[in-house]
Amino acid sequence: MNKSESKYYNTALLMNQAFIELLNKKEFEFITVKDICKKAGVNRSTFYLHYESINDLLEECLDNINKKFIKYFDKNSKEFIEKIKNCSSEDLILITPEYLTPYLKFIKENKIVHQVAVKHTKIMNSIERFNLLNKHIFQPIFSRFGVDEKTGCYMISYYLNGVTAIINEWIKGGCMEEISYIERIVMDCVRPKLEKSDEDKGSI
Repeated sequence: MNKSESKYYNTALLMNQAFIELLNKKEFEFITVKDICKKAGVNRSTFYLHYESINDLLEECLDNINKKFIKYFDKNSKEFIEKIKNCSSEDLILITPEYLTPYLKFIKENKIVHQVAVKHTKIMNSIERFNLLNKHIFQPIFSRFGVDEKTGCYMISYYLNGVTAIINEWIKGGCMEEISYIERIVMDCVRPKLEKSDEDKGSI
């Protein structure tokens, strides 16, 4: 990347960041090119050098967020989807540090992105991405455990809303707690320990 390309790329990143920060404070339809330029410290001509409209900037933002998110996971999605069909039932449990650590690390380092995704589910394509996950990941896993599609929809809604609530609480506190601590809370809520203590067993 030469100097001019680097400058072009860095300016685009500034506008991406400005747009995300504005989305965290305003509704999409009320954000203007003027707002974005002021926040990013660029002029209107620079904006239109990169984009034809704010929708183009939105598309670029979504693409960059997806790429950034994927980098946190050292997994091939196609291989994982195929693995679901034949792996052991233990390998189908996704609420483990293996999956939670990269996810929570992404959240901690991209708090505003998460807040915007929760606040603006429609324009951030959150529902569309969930439907893809549901079709290729969640439903096949529930099917392996003998859970029908309708029941699975209720169950995944319960899990996701619960995990999101924990993460939102973590973000409200500035993500001060260690990732391992939040992992443990999520796992204990989703997969509660049902074993009785030795003292309880002795009292039966």
